[in-house]
Amino acid sequence: MNSPSATTTPGRLAEEVARRRTFAVISHPDAGKSTLTEALALHAKVISEAGAIHGKAGRRSTVSDWMEMEKARGISVSSTALQFDYGDCVINLVDTPGHSDFSEDTYRVLTAVDAAVMLIDAAKGLEPQTLKLFQVCRHRGIPVITVINKWDRPGRAPLELLDEISERIGLTPTPLFLPVGIAGDFRGLLRRGTDGAATEYIHFTRTAGGATIAPEESYTPEQAAEREGEAWTTAAEESELLSATGQDHDEELFLAGQTSPVIYASAMLNFGVRQLLETLVSLAPAPGPRLDVQGHPREPVEPFSAVVFKVQAGMDAAHRDRLAFIRIVSGEFERGMVVTHAQTGRPFATKYALTVFGRERSTVDTAYPGDVVGLVNATALAPGHTLYVDKKVEFPPIPSFAPEHFATLRARSAGKYKQFRKAIDQLDSEGVVQVLRNDTRGDASPVLAAVGPMQFEVVTARMQAEFGVETQLDFLPYQVARRTDAASAPELDRQRGVEVFTRTDGAILALFSDKWRLQYIQKEMSELTLEPLVAAAD
Repeated sequence: MNSPSATTTPGRLAEEVARRRTFAVISHPDAGKSTLTEALALHAKVISEAGAIHGKAGRRSTVSDWMEMEKARGISVSSTALQFDYGDCVINLVDTPGHSDFSEDTYRVLTAVDAAVMLIDAAKGLEPQTLKLFQVCRHRGIPVITVINKWDRPGRAPLELLDEISERIGLTPTPLFLPVGIAGDFRGLLRRGTDGAATEYIHFTRTAGGATIAPEESYTPEQAAEREGEAWTTAAEESELLSATGQDHDEELFLAGQTSPVIYASAMLNFGVRQLLETLVSLAPAPGPRLDVQGHPREPVEPFSAVVFKVQAGMDAAHRDRLAFIRIVSGEFERGMVVTHAQTGRPFATKYALTVFGRERSTVDTAYPGDVVGLVNATALAPGHTLYVDKKVEFPPIPSFAPEHFATLRARSAGKYKQFRKAIDQLDSEGVVQVLRNDTRGDASPVLAAVGPMQFEVVTARMQAEFGVETQLDFLPYQVARRTDAASAPELDRQRGVEVFTRTDGAILALFSDKWRLQYIQKEMSELTLEPLVAAAD
């Protein structure tokens, strides 16, 4: 990050804000998110050679994945912030968990970005996790750029995939580039002009294993027709057809979330990756104002403020610390500055501030709105908290997802109880799982609530690796959670198939054995408070 010697002037601050592009990639598992993350870093010359898909025999592990579980299974569980320069812009890629069990963590990440890249498998089209995360983007007003990935493999027809996007989620796709060659025979990209006419043919050449940037050659439409014949003619005709139906890019409609620029790519081969970076730089929005809890906009040029969106410990065995990732909302961040923690009113020193690229860490001296900074040993901070200087500002808390899986956890050895309690508190504050308690069960075996069962595996693995505590997990026969209140809790607790708990944040949750039990109680006891949580299952 840039490190000016003096405090930035308002004009310089506005320039730095304008340079920032902060985004996340959303996708279903196995759509190629981690591979794309690395391909972007390769094109930005942050790394010299891509490791391709991690978790595969004989391949490097992806730079943005670090947990042993991630390497063993070839999935992304954690989220990591990657920053790099591209041209005159500073790109902040906030990596997200790729597995659907960690959609709550992805939801938190989406509170920290200004745009999203929706990654779609060319053979599978829109998948459930992609749909769920797109709805979060729509809810938050985040503009979406679509990448149709794996065009080097057999898949569906280009226009069929575009029709699915339009029909299933009501988002009008406006391709900036169309593939030349059917799925499985990816030769290059046709660049579309503002009127839908072909303006350029970009031909790609494969490299060994996709480990380096794919060489590109540029041809005029006339040269492309001579070189590629029918494949080019088909792509050009499809481009004209899209233009005839109004599927040309419109920046205003894109920023309003009504349309989505589309790029066809192969992250594995590094085809179309440069085009995605160019699109992010030219079309994605720079950081803008953010509403505080009173609904007032906090402008990027106002005094420093930031929101915590992720807390993570155990990122590296060599660093036994706890990192709080903050998204800077306004003002200039300078390492060592003392800020105020809005939730407690207490001062917080920022002596140890880092950027984190996978396992690589470097000290941050200065950062600007849109940037992501890791604050070390931030034990008081939790996702959704606000930091500020000058006049108090507080941003809305980040809602918790509706849990669908529940289990009790206890230490196998009574002698490890102190470490067990410490570990539970830490994982709870990070948001790895939700921790529920009631008087009946006590603290020795708290109830863990999760969106997906793999969250429990992360808990037990980290308990063992970081705290030396072997644990016993026992699943509970509950499937549905609803928020209730103190007045309704006693009556609910008396019902068969229902148990009431208090979550760490003070929310009172009623757990039900199944949705039919919930429906029965809602019908027979309509006076009781039962409210759905964020992203509750139908």
